[in-house]
Amino acid sequence: KIFQAVVSCIGGDGTIYIVPKSFETALSRLMNEIQSTFKGLGLLIPYCWKKGEACVVRGSDTVWYRGKIVEVSGSTLQVQYIDRGYIESIPQCHLYPTTFYTGVPPFCIPCQLYKTLPIGNFWQQDAVDYLQELLKNEEVEIHVEELPNSPWGKLSISLYFGGISLSSFMAYQKYCVAEDCQDIEKLGLFEGDFSPSYMLQPLPVPGETFPVTVTHLVSPKEVYICLDPSENHTKQSDTKRAASHDSESLGKALKWCNKIVKSLPLLTNFQKELPCLAEYVDGLWYRAKLLSVTQLVPVQILVQFVDYGTYLVAPTSRLRLIPYHLLKYPAQAVRVVLAGFKPTSDDKNVERIPYSPEWSLKALWTMVDCVEGKRLSASILTVSPEVTISLYGDDRNPVHLKLIEMGLAQLDE
Repeated sequence: KIFQAVVSCIGGDGTIYIVPKSFETALSRLMNEIQSTFKGLGLLIPYCWKKGEACVVRGSDTVWYRGKIVEVSGSTLQVQYIDRGYIESIPQCHLYPTTFYTGVPPFCIPCQLYKTLPIGNFWQQDAVDYLQELLKNEEVEIHVEELPNSPWGKLSISLYFGGISLSSFMAYQKYCVAEDCQDIEKLGLFEGDFSPSYMLQPLPVPGETFPVTVTHLVSPKEVYICLDPSENHTKQSDTKRAASHDSESLGKALKWCNKIVKSLPLLTNFQKELPCLAEYVDGLWYRAKLLSVTQLVPVQILVQFVDYGTYLVAPTSRLRLIPYHLLKYPAQAVRVVLAGFKPTSDDKNVERIPYSPEWSLKALWTMVDCVEGKRLSASILTVSPEVTISLYGDDRNPVHLKLIEMGLAQLDE
């Protein structure tokens, strides 16, 4: 069985506690019921607690949770939150004994990685800390491999985050030995031994109108667009549905990649068009490709972010090897030429775009104002020799009309 779950915590012995997404509604309903039943403080009179006894516990967030006594030692008790998995030392005044809700099984499931042996036969503290930092409160994909021998045992699972097997990843990090690393190649890093490149984004058929966002402008006429996955149309084409799914899956994979990026080696091969991960000015890492070496001492590399079209000159410390599984998603940004207008000799603005001097900088900034943050739609006119589109604003008028009105461009029939 395969299902989505949220990791609630990692136990001190490396046990992975998960709450299936399908349980979330029932758990929320139970929590609301507990809050209405128990109010105020815990039990303030002396009480003889027993190991294994059911209780409710008032957490540090003042919310009541179901609990179970794990260990009794004086006025402080070791209590496990049975719907979350974690264990805390709790003063008796924050507990209340109860037989309510004991007929409802715990919503969280204790799990262990299938056919995975930690180094030293038990999970070392640094490995547990790493698992906690990596997985806590994150949504993951669970593959059930083996049921426990007893109802209180651990479920043997394969766990996937962002398309990566946790067992393979932890083995790659030398925390364990995984017997069944069938996707270790997918976890592997692309170093340029052969030349795969990013797949191209499939486009709607010419003539069809589709929502887009402009992610980068090279000039008023040459821009990069992305199919807009946020638009929820009831009659989406297969292309748009696929693009939306790819964008969502890629976003999750990149989120995970940013969590593990420090474990990925720095780039040492600088061949042109090489896929890699690059750190943008916001401190996050994105998919990119190498374009050229712009400086030798110190080394500076020109890269392009393939999901946006933007460029960056970066030192080698901001470039890392890219995991193979990130290459399966098409590049989200598509370079297009806008139809319907061309530069005009009437534009007397002295400041020109250095690499495209037929256009003034004023024309470029005017076009930025027309498209930035706007709900746009596009229609493909031709795909060869380059993708040419008509681009419309939310008023259904061509976006270049403002440039025509201001004398920064002229109509091109």
